[in-house]
Amino acid sequence: MPQMRIRDAATYLGVSDDTVRRWISRGLLTERADESGRKVVDGYEVAQVARQQATLPAPPKGVASSARNRFVGLVTDIQVDAVMAQVELQCGPFRVVSLMSSEAVRDLGLELGSVAVAVIKSTTVIVETAKGES
Repeated sequence: MPQMRIRDAATYLGVSDDTVRRWISRGLLTERADESGRKVVDGYEVAQVARQQATLPAPPKGVASSARNRFVGLVTDIQVDAVMAQVELQCGPFRVVSLMSSEAVRDLGLELGSVAVAVIKSTTVIVETAKGES
């Protein structure tokens, strides 16, 4: 599972770093140390908390698009078969579900807790990540 620093989790949850630390103290999130000894939390746990408590964050830096209906969020569910996949994102208070090819899920490196952007145009939802980062 992807891990993220406390400040990044706070950004995606729409709360302060101190709030995330309080949630860790209360057991809502589990804190670990990464290879460098920095405090991190599990991306999937953050995604679960986002379902209940987050506000919509700003798009990641370095991503530009003409689309105006963009929702930054965390991957909360992936169902993959041989050809197609269903990917669920929690974008602040919004749940967005996208149907895409299984190949697209692999190419984007999507996994539970990954950060992604849902781009909505009419009835089409396109999921973006920043150059292979989860």
